[in-house]
Amino acid sequence: MRVRNYGVAFAAVAAVSMVATGCSEKKDSTIDGKKELVVGVKADQPGLGLQKGSGFEGFDVDVANYIGKKIGATKVTFKEARSANRESFLANSTVDMIVATYSITEARKPKVTFGGPYIVTHQDIMVRGNDNSIKTMADLKGKKLCQVAGSNSWKNITEGTNLKKEKAAAELVPAQAYLECIQKLKTNAVDAVSTDATILAGYALAEGDKVKVVNAPFTDEKYGIGIKKGDTKGCEAVNKAITEMYSDGTAKQLWEKWFGPAKLPFDAKQPPAEGCS
Repeated sequence: MRVRNYGVAFAAVAAVSMVATGCSEKKDSTIDGKKELVVGVKADQPGLGLQKGSGFEGFDVDVANYIGKKIGATKVTFKEARSANRESFLANSTVDMIVATYSITEARKPKVTFGGPYIVTHQDIMVRGNDNSIKTMADLKGKKLCQVAGSNSWKNITEGTNLKKEKAAAELVPAQAYLECIQKLKTNAVDAVSTDATILAGYALAEGDKVKVVNAPFTDEKYGIGIKKGDTKGCEAVNKAITEMYSDGTAKQLWEKWFGPAKLPFDAKQPPAEGCS
């Protein structure tokens, strides 16, 4: 729980108020049982989080709706969250929860409490449909690679933070979102886009033979539910909801709904929870 310093006089008034009303600061600071949840999702990733008119659709959106209802929300609304603003959105309470291809990493844990993971995917590479020069991560040496702000995917290649502990000296080309990367790929501004297979599969289905996934996975990406740092109670409620999502068959149903056409395999075994901290 994060405690703010508002001064002794204000704190005393607040303490009296909480006693009088029977509420507690801990209750107010958790998402567990909160009736209205605002959830950050991606808006430009087909199959995961895509804005359609005034609404959002995709696997992450459906997962967020399921978890929201399980932890007591009667209303779940969505807001676009890009890779670069996920931590700040949670820290300043712009959103209550982030379900946006949010990989659990040691670097993020000091800033975010993670529920889950709710699914595990793997990083892969997308190239133009007629490009046969890139078949493995090593082939990215000297190639132009899209670098999305706030994402760690490029680091897994250029810094060797992958399962093989190998590096490829790619030339990084900055972008704000993966949709921008796809546009750069189609116009030859970059040679490759590398991120999670779930993200790439959605774009591959949307773009047809203009692009292709090389099918050379080199990381494990554990998608977590981002919660404001310190909300252990909310995290535990989320983990319970994820367990129910697997046990009642919803996880498999949602995966097949969004990734069945791309023939991405589903692992029916629930990923072990990382632990709430």
